[in-house]
Amino acid sequence: MIVNLEREAISAITAEEVAAIARRLEFDEYTNAFECLQDWHLLRAIAHDRPDLIEPYLFLLDMEAYDES
Repeated sequence: MIVNLEREAISAITAEEVAAIARRLEFDEYTNAFECLQDWHLLRAIAHDRPDLIEPYLFLLDMEAYDES
């Protein structure tokens, strides 16, 4: 499992790969908590650089839009 992805790797990730990560997170398909955290951090990294791919899975990240002003 990839923990630290470089921007090039994130730009090459596919919607199918993101869906697989989201499925694991949603159904808690892990043998330990660290695997879950790796996927969660990976999904957050993808959200930062490729928000279009994680839009259907925002509920898994508990991210809410807010106004900083």
